[in-house]
Amino acid sequence: MLLVEHDSKWNKEFEAEAALIRSVLEDEIVDIQHIGSTAINNIKAKPIVDIAVLLSREEYLQAYTRDLAKMGYVYYPESSSVERLFYRKGDPVKFHLSLTQEGKTDYWRRQLVFRDYLNSHPDKAVEYQKLKEDLLIKDPTAGKIYSEGKSNFVRDVLELAK
Repeated sequence: MLLVEHDSKWNKEFEAEAALIRSVLEDEIVDIQHIGSTAINNIKAKPIVDIAVLLSREEYLQAYTRDLAKMGYVYYPESSSVERLFYRKGDPVKFHLSLTQEGKTDYWRRQLVFRDYLNSHPDKAVEYQKLKEDLLIKDPTAGKIYSEGKSNFVRDVLELAK
């Protein structure tokens, strides 16, 4: 998996996809946000748009999964956690979708704080890009080494953002 130059179309793709998601989960959505590296200005990213949806409640998992499947989303329980339900869409994957419940965990706040901090601190955003490029050399499939390798940086940014 390679990082590509930032593309302004990612924001448009997010907006279009968010509208589709709203049409399916409309009554349960509190908020929907573009997160992840494609939401950080002027850095290279994997060309996968990350979307986070804040739900008023989570008890309709089977209904959400069935409705999202009609849109092409596949539920990944192994990538889900107590903080979020995780879905992918596309072949190759074009969207990652995380559903989280309002007030249940700190997941929502962390995602927005991280994105907003990097967007307002371009030097840190470039540092994040460089870290990801280095990790992809070690782990070209963006697997466990890549994911775990970003953890300390993310923690540091969240601490700086306080």
